[in-house]
Amino acid sequence: MFIKLFLVFIFVPVMEIYVLLSVGSLIGLWPTIGLILATGIAGAQLARVQGISVLFSIQQELAQGRMPTSELIDAAMILAGGLLLLTPGFCTDLLGFLLLAPFSRKPLKQYLARIFARAIKNGQIQVNRY
Repeated sequence: MFIKLFLVFIFVPVMEIYVLLSVGSLIGLWPTIGLILATGIAGAQLARVQGISVLFSIQQELAQGRMPTSELIDAAMILAGGLLLLTPGFCTDLLGFLLLAPFSRKPLKQYLARIFARAIKNGQIQVNRY
């Protein structure tokens, strides 16, 4: 696990720097900075709208006496997407927008649910009920 995290923390910044320099050389410094700022602002707005929507869904599920498991996964993905959009770079922005957009979040949520179910079945995650 340490090796995987180490590679991510090395590979992602190098990739972001490469893409930023490539885009900067194509369109110039100020348009590149403008794009970075625009994606940050648009991402923050999208995260806010999606977050409020999921918060209402969570409240509705709780009011009906159901556990909002799907909505909680959505909320975690929206939080991660918002954080990715706040970091400067085009690759992280793309991933952040994919986590925020409902049409791309649904298949990823299904994939994560399968991973969680497999981890619970294998005993890697334990669920305790009180």
